[in-house]
Amino acid sequence: MKFTRRASANWKGKGEDGLGTISTQSGVLSEAKYSTDARFADAKGTNPEELVGAAHAGCFSMKLAFVINEKGFTASNIDTEAKVTFEDGKISNIHLKLSASVEGMSDADFQKAAKEAKEECPISKSLDTEITLDAKLV
Repeated sequence: MKFTRRASANWKGKGEDGLGTISTQSGVLSEAKYSTDARFADAKGTNPEELVGAAHAGCFSMKLAFVINEKGFTASNIDTEAKVTFEDGKISNIHLKLSASVEGMSDADFQKAAKEAKEECPISKSLDTEITLDAKLV
């Protein structure tokens, strides 16, 4: 399977005090504001690390659903938080915190499925950083 998705960014001004917008092909993000203050402080708007975290959490959750299904189970709920750490000019770590409900699946099988999803998720495979995982079956 092969497909292409698009996203775009616009930036106006200097790096420190400029302002930008980000849009996606689907229209879910349409000129969403981003800035240096949203990246390095707590200003309103999004930032690249937050978007990477959202993409990673979403991709991992979807991959896990497929892996669990391949093992003969269905997840009734998968919650994933991606904590993206920016350090010394790069993303140094992404920590995935997972909580899922899968009726009938043992914790040992769930842990194996979560590890497989972490390693095989396309976003995980695309990132050059340490990825850690805490997985809880509820």
